[in-house]
Amino acid sequence: MLISSLYPFIQVIFGSDNEKNHMFLIIGSLVVTACVIGSYVAMGGKLGVLWQPFELVIIGGSGVGAYIIANSKPVLGKTMGGLKSVLKGPKYNKEDYLELLSLQYQIFKLAKTKGMLALEAHVENPEDSDLFAQYPKFMANHHAVEFLCDYLRLMTLGTDNPHELEALMDTELETHHLEDHKVSHAMQTLAEAFPGLGIVAAVMGIIKTMGSITEPPEVLGGLIAAALVGTFLGILLCYGYFGPIATALKGNQEDDSMYFSCIKAGLLSHLQGYAPAVSVEFARKVLLSHTRPSFVELEEATQNLPSAS
Repeated sequence: MLISSLYPFIQVIFGSDNEKNHMFLIIGSLVVTACVIGSYVAMGGKLGVLWQPFELVIIGGSGVGAYIIANSKPVLGKTMGGLKSVLKGPKYNKEDYLELLSLQYQIFKLAKTKGMLALEAHVENPEDSDLFAQYPKFMANHHAVEFLCDYLRLMTLGTDNPHELEALMDTELETHHLEDHKVSHAMQTLAEAFPGLGIVAAVMGIIKTMGSITEPPEVLGGLIAAALVGTFLGILLCYGYFGPIATALKGNQEDDSMYFSCIKAGLLSHLQGYAPAVSVEFARKVLLSHTRPSFVELEEATQNLPSAS
C-alpha cells in the first residue's frame, strides 16, 4: 500500500526505469530499517545497545570470507557488476526491444531479397557492418552479437533444419542462463549464511559474558544484550537486505534472458520460411508485457527502415 501510494510521486520525479529501480531499492531499504529500528525505539529500546561494531565485523567479515571460499574467480569477478545491476534494473526496455526487432526485420528482409549469402559480410565482421552500426544498444552486448551472428552463419552454411537449430539454441541459452544465475545463487547462499554467522557472534558474546560472571546484574544484562545483537544482525541482514537483493538480481537476469529468447524466436521463424514481418511478430510475442512493443509500434518502426545491402 505504501509503495503503491509513492509510485506516482516516483514517476514524476524520476523519469527513467533505471532511476525508478534505484529509488525503489532505497525506499525498500529505508522501510525495512525504519520499521525494525523504529519499532524497537517505540517499545523503549535504547539505540546504544545495538551499536556493536565487532559483532558486525564477525558476521560481515566471516560472510565475505565464506563467499570467497565458496565461489570461483569468475563469480567473484561478476559480483560487483551483479550488485550494480540491482540498482540499475534490467538492461533492456521497450525501446531496446524495438531496436532488436527492427534489426531482425532488416536482416530477414535482406536474406529474402538477396539470399542468405548477402548476410555473410555482415555476420563475419559485425563491427564493420553498416547494417549493425545502426543498432548501438545491440552492438553493446557482445554475447547477443555473437549469438545472432553464429546462427546466421550456420544458416549461410546451409543449416536449414529448424528443430536441430532450436535444440542447439536451447542448449546454449541454458548454459548462458546457468552462468548468469551463479552470482544470484551465490548471493542467496550468503544471505542464508548470515543467521548462522549471527549465532556465532552471539555465542562469542556469551563466552565473553561468562568470563565476567562475577559482575553485578546490570553489567551482565548489558553484556548479554550485546551478545544477542549478533543474532539480530544476522537475521536482519539475511531477510531484510541480502535475501531481497539476491531475488532482485535473479529477476533482472530472467528479464534480460528475454533478449536472447526474442532473437531465437525470430531466427527460427525466418528459418521456417515466414515473411520478415511475420518473423519479427513471432519474436515480439515472446517478450514480457511491460517491455513488448505493440504491433502498431513495430509496424511503424519497420516501415521507416532504410534498405539494407
